[in-house]
Amino acid sequence: MAAEHITAALEAESLTCERGGRRLFTNVSFALSPGEVLVLRGPNGSGKSSLLRVLSGLLPPTQGRVLWQGKDTADEPAPWRGSLAFLGHGHGIKSALTVEENLRFWARFEGADVAPREALAAVGMDSLAHLPAAMLSAGQQRRLGLARLAARPGGCWLMDEPTVTLDAAAIDRLFEMVRGHRATGGIVVMATHDDIALEEASILTLGHAA
Repeated sequence: MAAEHITAALEAESLTCERGGRRLFTNVSFALSPGEVLVLRGPNGSGKSSLLRVLSGLLPPTQGRVLWQGKDTADEPAPWRGSLAFLGHGHGIKSALTVEENLRFWARFEGADVAPREALAAVGMDSLAHLPAAMLSAGQQRRLGLARLAARPGGCWLMDEPTVTLDAAAIDRLFEMVRGHRATGGIVVMATHDDIALEEASILTLGHAA
């Protein structure tokens, strides 16, 4: 009996991106099926962050297209936006709210169905749920951003340098989150300069900056 064919869930077709009159990358293509991880490599200025923004829909490509479940995300953005969680350089934290209130806000906005306390426990911050976000350290702010992903199981996680400001224990928790996400059929695209402890991750290296 032939093996069951798994249709790619996220596809990039011949993506090209130009910003400020400079071409960052050309003809980038890949296809990811449920449970797969793609790690973006390359020097600063090679377009890793821009590629994540193109995939997310925040930045239109100069050429090419992004498909989710076989549909062009530019033509049908709603299913893609409903399946996407994006962790960029900014944390999107509202300093006037507590840690838990921030996560509840994100959960309502993004339609997440996981209890905020469970998401905070995944990043080791459940004991800080009552703390005003303005009191968090840089590493704690990053962990709160990661809790946003934990509150959004399934679909696709796009992560831009997720290990920045994290200590060793928090990085271990991050990779455990990613493994759990993969186990449920989730997809991850991650830009990082760091060595990663993820089995069977694919690597895409973008060219040198001009």
